[in-house]
Amino acid sequence: MRLGEVRRPSTSQEGIDIGPLIDIVFILLIFFMVSTTFVRNLEVPIERPSAKTAQRADNRSIRVAISREGNVFLDGQPVQPWMIQDRVRQLLQSGPGRPVMISADTRAETGRLIEVVDQCRLAGAKHVAVEAEKPR
Repeated sequence: MRLGEVRRPSTSQEGIDIGPLIDIVFILLIFFMVSTTFVRNLEVPIERPSAKTAQRADNRSIRVAISREGNVFLDGQPVQPWMIQDRVRQLLQSGPGRPVMISADTRAETGRLIEVVDQCRLAGAKHVAVEAEKPR
């Protein structure tokens, strides 16, 4: 340094730039959110019957539940049995070929179950199944 010369502080800072790292983390987060499928559990308390031949259901299925009292729920929303045909038909238009999975309580009336299955088939559902649990 020469006499009379003023020393200026360095403008460059030492350190790691984490900006690109944060960008990558957000991109990965968005990727996993888009590619993950979630199975919605119905909020309706249902005691499912057991069956030795029970198989895992398709997670794309339209979910219909019948409570012990005979109340019907479509994707968690209460509906009247006569509304099922129209609602299932609308859902099938957005995803043709989607199966319908019916979860009926063990103590639900068989007549209500048959009515719901019939309405789903009249709506155009090709695959209608009744949900059961494997015995322990």
